[in-house]
Amino acid sequence: MLDANLKAQIAAYLQRISQPVEIVASLDDGEPSNDMRALLNDIAQTSPLVKVVETRGGADRTPSFRVNRPGATDGPRFAGLPMGHEFTSLVLALLQVGGYPPKVDEAVLRQIRELEGNFEFEVYISLSCHNCPDVVQALNLMAIQNPRIKTTMIDGALFQREVDEREVMAVPTVFLNGTRFGQGRMSLEEILAKMDSGAAARDAAKIAAKDPFDVLIVGGGPAGAAAAVYAARKGIRTGIASERFGGQVLDTMGIENFVSVKETEGPKFALALEEHVRHYDVDIMNLQRAKALVPGSGLVEVQLESGASLKARSVIITTGARWRTVNVPGEQEYRGKGVAYCPHCDGPLYKGKRVAVIGGGNSGVEAAIDLAGIVAHVTLLEFDSRLRADAVLQRKLASLPNVTTIVNAQTTQISGDAQRVDGLVYLDRASGEQQRIALEGVFVQIGLVPNTEWLKGAVELSRHGEIIVDAKGQTSVPGVFAAGDATTVPFKQIIIAAGDGAKAALGAFEHLIRSPAGAGTQ
Repeated sequence: MLDANLKAQIAAYLQRISQPVEIVASLDDGEPSNDMRALLNDIAQTSPLVKVVETRGGADRTPSFRVNRPGATDGPRFAGLPMGHEFTSLVLALLQVGGYPPKVDEAVLRQIRELEGNFEFEVYISLSCHNCPDVVQALNLMAIQNPRIKTTMIDGALFQREVDEREVMAVPTVFLNGTRFGQGRMSLEEILAKMDSGAAARDAAKIAAKDPFDVLIVGGGPAGAAAAVYAARKGIRTGIASERFGGQVLDTMGIENFVSVKETEGPKFALALEEHVRHYDVDIMNLQRAKALVPGSGLVEVQLESGASLKARSVIITTGARWRTVNVPGEQEYRGKGVAYCPHCDGPLYKGKRVAVIGGGNSGVEAAIDLAGIVAHVTLLEFDSRLRADAVLQRKLASLPNVTTIVNAQTTQISGDAQRVDGLVYLDRASGEQQRIALEGVFVQIGLVPNTEWLKGAVELSRHGEIIVDAKGQTSVPGVFAAGDATTVPFKQIIIAAGDGAKAALGAFEHLIRSPAGAGTQ
């Protein structure tokens, strides 16, 4: 199952464990079980502290296995082969069960251990989903830290009947004690906040008590991370408040155009950004959504949805952008029930089914090409009279036998049976006639919209809602700067956002040293 190079890497990792690990597997004679048996035996061969115990069926999900401490029965469980993006989840589970400490603040670990009650999580994933490992790894860590918490990763492609019965149409989807708990990427902090009802109020109180910053960055994507690094290196009091560190990069599958990084994946890149920022004296405040900006003569105030507020002598806005929606009846009602925005994550759930992709730019055509290898048929709809994707992508698309392209198509409705999507209605802009397509999934790929609604009336925005900035990242408000995809700067790229974040930080520092109070307030 594993080649010699991968075995050597695992052996090196497992040298860090100090306690025995017992992998208890429920297997039969099927091909998936044989693959799992081979994987587990390969892992056991890499460390004398790892032992595999095989049972014959009997479990509610076969094949599956638990990673336990000897004598325990409540370790993280994997129902399916944790390869692809989930292989790291397996390695981390082995390390943590084997006594290697997780890279998590002790306060967070204590919060996990003190959770009262019994919690059984089930998280449905696809092996091609780059958002799923964060959820799986967070729940695994919680199960290892607290014996009252149990968790199972379930490969939706392997347990398709279960996916259909529970109407799982997007991943990751998490159930807690049999009830739907959440869907989509969730960090450890977000999961804890949902479980611990008092956590948000405690965090808001801590934030409200903070002294003013010299530079406060709002948003934790590439622009925000670069701004934080450049500001902190100036020796000034720097804070960063973000809804989720990494921003839209977390939803990016492959990154191959960030100079000096030949290729990487969005979640890995986001983790590297956060690790770089944490190397400096930066106050990182996660799970914080900005509600309003209140300019002042001395300090600028940023009000948060939690009810707390932060003040700073200068502010850098890097709130980025989000997927644009088609805003037609049925889109919101069936979001996660057939309406999706990430073909890499959710595509495997539509194996053998009919789907549509809305959008004929590069993103839409790439999505259609990817999905064509999984689903029965793809219908690509483009509002314009022609596709806007690069010619090489259009040629690839045209070569696929199970793809139909429709131009001059204005989507007017996504229909369903109250449980899931069953079709899409569009207006043929050439003939004026309404047409309906029967299908099971719709993937929306029509670009981005800036996250700037909270700034209306506070700073000058373009007609597209982007923050208008000058060459130094300065907005219409003195002391307030902006960078990244939320601004009027063209070409929304990671490397451009990072460069603009650095530029905005230097602009903010220049503003501070020219202000009457000087550069620092520490």
